[in-house]
Amino acid sequence: MSYLALYRKYRPSAFDEVKGQDHIVTTLRNQLRTGRVGHAYLFCGTRGTGKTSIAKIFAKSVNCESPVDGSPCGQCRICKSIEDGSFMNVIEIDAASNNGVDSVRQIVDEIKYSPSEGKYRVYIIDEVHMLSTGAFNALLKTLEEPPSYVIFILATTEVHKIPITILSRCQRYDFRRISVETIAAHLGEILESEGIGAEPKALEYVARVADGSMRDAESLLDQCIAFYLGQDLTYDKVLEILGGLDNETYAGLLRYTVKGDVARALGVFDDAMIQGKDPARFVTEFITYIRNVLIAKTTPRPERVLEYSNEQIELLKNEATHYSTETIIRYIRVLSELSGKLRFATQKKVLTEVSLIKLCVPETENDSGALLQRIEKLEASLAEIARNGVVRSEGVPVAAQAPEEEEEEDDIVIPVLDEEMQKIGASWDRIVGAMKGPILVTELKGVIPTAGADGKLVLNFCEKESPDGTEDLLHNEATGKAFIERICGSVKEATKALLGMNIEVTYRIEKEKKFKALKKVDISDLVAAGVPINTEL
Repeated sequence: MSYLALYRKYRPSAFDEVKGQDHIVTTLRNQLRTGRVGHAYLFCGTRGTGKTSIAKIFAKSVNCESPVDGSPCGQCRICKSIEDGSFMNVIEIDAASNNGVDSVRQIVDEIKYSPSEGKYRVYIIDEVHMLSTGAFNALLKTLEEPPSYVIFILATTEVHKIPITILSRCQRYDFRRISVETIAAHLGEILESEGIGAEPKALEYVARVADGSMRDAESLLDQCIAFYLGQDLTYDKVLEILGGLDNETYAGLLRYTVKGDVARALGVFDDAMIQGKDPARFVTEFITYIRNVLIAKTTPRPERVLEYSNEQIELLKNEATHYSTETIIRYIRVLSELSGKLRFATQKKVLTEVSLIKLCVPETENDSGALLQRIEKLEASLAEIARNGVVRSEGVPVAAQAPEEEEEEDDIVIPVLDEEMQKIGASWDRIVGAMKGPILVTELKGVIPTAGADGKLVLNFCEKESPDGTEDLLHNEATGKAFIERICGSVKEATKALLGMNIEVTYRIEKEKKFKALKKVDISDLVAAGVPINTEL
């Protein structure tokens, strides 16, 4: 048998298998139990929420020879023939390609004849809003008073385009977007049936990208399985195949823009573009992240609004403490304006860069949000001056500062570099370039690799305080250690993939002055210069 896509293979065939539409399933089953079946139904809602699937289940239920509690048995001849599409009295029509008056007249002519088998002749008209005005008018009388053995089920994603005269003749059912939790759980069931493992975080990301559509989620999952055939799905793998970026990337970008670090903010965006990300999607996801931060800051119980794990919500709450509500709202406004322009722009990259600079430099705008951000920066600077004991009163000279004693540089001890370390030093730029995610690339560009004891590779990070007193993503108390460990793990994976070496990677965080001295023994510098190395660490 030829391969079936996951959304077709796992399409619900009974009411109990439908996910996320309990309010509709319960109503239809009660009608079937009591025999109060209507003659015309309108199913409306976003794509991939189960409209056509429930229509087919309903068609099976009204024609089933042995229905069970308002649901089709799935075993009788009629149920099986409807399932495989061979039942003549369940007719599916695509209104997008059959939208003329002639198509509707054919239906009107057919319904004069009672069904050759089964109790009802069921017409399922998908994307019914695509019918022409003449076709709707031709359908009106038949839809109002069809024969007792005919049922119409109309499905649409754009209910506002359907004439009121049609709406008034149908029972309307609004399909809801399916929650991230429900989609992720269903994807887990599918993978279990397929014998494939996956990280919960990976399934949650797929569910979130699907935006409430179960069919989209199953199609995305199918794509991920095909790309990593025979492998378990991890969060990083899903990000790679779907072209997404994790929250750490957007958290870092938000920090850089608020601090006014134009170079690092543009660096994150540039790295994303090098990886082939779409500017419009990048901006949309950044807006979504900032919106989540805003909700975490302003809502007493954000878990009721945000479909994230408790751990992720805590990270958002911690992140939200660094920003004022006014600044966050200004960012959403600027980026939303950019998102609208990108739809028709020819220079999407340039427009995005200009907007990021606008976020970094509030002086470029004169609206209240930008002025508030400038005041916040000024207050932060004044607080820094107060902490350092600097007085700027008229007529009173600034206290003379004692000249800083020059810190004696420790003797630089150059480690023995075996062949493996030399290869790592020579390939360091390649290792950095292989990182998955712009934020990792940006942070690693400021890391110094050195040789440690027992053949370990040591990544040296600089402990640098921000002028405004805030911490960046690397030194954040809540996320710093986990983020650094993730960097070490990524370097280890890249070293193994590029050089075939399985080397232990650890890290140190050095003070800024010691970090500058350490730069003199950067592995890559030594290897590039061909320095003879023969002393022990």
